[in-house]
Amino acid sequence: MNTLMKRNGYSPATGLFNDFPTRGLFDLLDAAGIGRDIGQHTLPSVNILETGNDFKVEMAVPGMKKDDFKVELDNNTLSIQAEASYENENSSDEPGRYTRKEFSYQSFRRSFYLPNTVDNEKIEATYQDGVLRLVIPKREEAKMKPVKTIQIS
Repeated sequence: MNTLMKRNGYSPATGLFNDFPTRGLFDLLDAAGIGRDIGQHTLPSVNILETGNDFKVEMAVPGMKKDDFKVELDNNTLSIQAEASYENENSSDEPGRYTRKEFSYQSFRRSFYLPNTVDNEKIEATYQDGVLRLVIPKREEAKMKPVKTIQIS
């Protein structure tokens, strides 16, 4: 599980539990050498941008359709998963006889811990040109305020 919250520099050499409260489960799996590659499948890469008003999440998942995705929010855990199967057929001119038939199946699941400063009811997701995009707005009280000068009396 990843976290949308910032963390200071991290190196796997610093040890698995040195900054445990500031790391998500997925970071711990990465440090243990389990993380991003599961068998022969690699999890899609994610970019997370924090602005003053929201978090913008981009996940590179080319070749899929929007119906392949399932995005769920369970308490403060946002899960993105997808399943897709593809079938390629190359056959001879003889009906009913394959010279080659290939099946392909792709699936993944990524989870992120959302801080309690986000507005869970207004999360939006779109899929276009191989990129899944989510906009996770912050609550009004968590948005960055302009610098305020305080007069000294």
